[in-house]
Amino acid sequence: MKVLLIQPPSCDPLTDQIFLFEPLALEYLGAGLKKDGHDVQLLDARIEPDYESTYRRFQPDVVGLTGFTSHVNIIKKMAERLKALSPKVLIIVGGHHATVRPIDFNDAQVDAVVIGEGVFTLREILSAVETGSSFSHIDGIAIPHVDRMIFSKPRPYTELNELPFPDRSLTANYRKQYFSEWFTPLASVRTSLGCTARCTFCALWKITEGKYLRRAPEQVVEELLTVAEPNVFFCDDESMCDVKRMDKLADLIAAAGIRKKYFLYGRVDTIVNHPELFAKWSKIGLAQVFVGMEDFSDTRLKAMKKGISTAQQAEAVKILDSLGIMMYASYMVDPAYTKEDFSTLLAYVRKMKHKYATFTVMTPLPGTELHDTREDELLSRKPELYDMLHTLFPTTLPIQDFYKEFANLWIKAVPFYRVVPTLLRFGLHGMLIRLKLFSRVLEKFKTMHLDY
Repeated sequence: MKVLLIQPPSCDPLTDQIFLFEPLALEYLGAGLKKDGHDVQLLDARIEPDYESTYRRFQPDVVGLTGFTSHVNIIKKMAERLKALSPKVLIIVGGHHATVRPIDFNDAQVDAVVIGEGVFTLREILSAVETGSSFSHIDGIAIPHVDRMIFSKPRPYTELNELPFPDRSLTANYRKQYFSEWFTPLASVRTSLGCTARCTFCALWKITEGKYLRRAPEQVVEELLTVAEPNVFFCDDESMCDVKRMDKLADLIAAAGIRKKYFLYGRVDTIVNHPELFAKWSKIGLAQVFVGMEDFSDTRLKAMKKGISTAQQAEAVKILDSLGIMMYASYMVDPAYTKEDFSTLLAYVRKMKHKYATFTVMTPLPGTELHDTREDELLSRKPELYDMLHTLFPTTLPIQDFYKEFANLWIKAVPFYRVVPTLLRFGLHGMLIRLKLFSRVLEKFKTMHLDY
């Protein structure tokens, strides 16, 4: 069968100028389908938005769509347009939001929703289509229905070592355009899934039912040997929490002679408790660690079940600085912040002497404990607003003042003289582009209150 896998366009194309990761999930799906002899094409509509022309040219039997919460309406609109082009095309939706809230795709234009890991599920769906059998025996799917959605038996999460390697030939025409900050071109590699933490604002540990799933280090090295890009993003939910596994992986990468720059997620407590692990990784190319600092208050950190302290935060900053590893420090602004809270956070971040810090708004994403316990407080349910920048809870400050304070964090939290060495990583031309982009982002903050 002919299958078209589509990465939908972003809700806000501005984000694609800040980072653009390869559609790894679709590359996994494509690899699985090609094993069964299907003819597969992958369209990254963030780069080539004219999906209708691609559809007409390829004439697929099946279209697979994936996305996060902010993509919900985009996916529905795409499904509607594709069905208008050919009512017989089979449209299957999967991805993060389909897993945490499949009911949102109970739409007449959608034929099936895949819940959880989709490689084997999608292969079974296509096999059923070819034999003319029902989907009802396939685990891990939901079928839209006018009365109520029909759910099959849940599918246990697939062992990661059983998955095929992602087929990067499917994105061959796009690969030079995938990047994050100065890491360009950039490949994404998954070594694990899930997290050992239980943060209230995160759904990732819930998706795997609290399990931390791992790939064998030997398999990761085997895949890395096939990756052409000089930069690699380990797109795990949390890369370093299994210390022994990552220690072994570092040894295997060094033994294989693989020389790349790495970017990954790491927790504050892991850095503090295992500085020797990060020292070892710095020697084989670890250049940047995304660290969820989240807040300046031990009370708030405890309430969000973050499992770290402000004292540990300060220690983690010192450790990574001493190793020459860039900390991508991420803070999460609570809509309940007062003007004093904003001032305290600003002073706190400056005291940390970060070279790179970013700020998001605490967002009750579907599937999280935060969403489940405070759903009745939501200001809006528009999927497009679930972008980690729009507040979905009432703000203590007038909302326009909230965004003025939020913008002020971005402007003042890291002094410009400390930002310059980071900006120089982009090169002179890239630095100028980055400064213009930053100006556009600040302008966006001024009008965010109008989006509700």
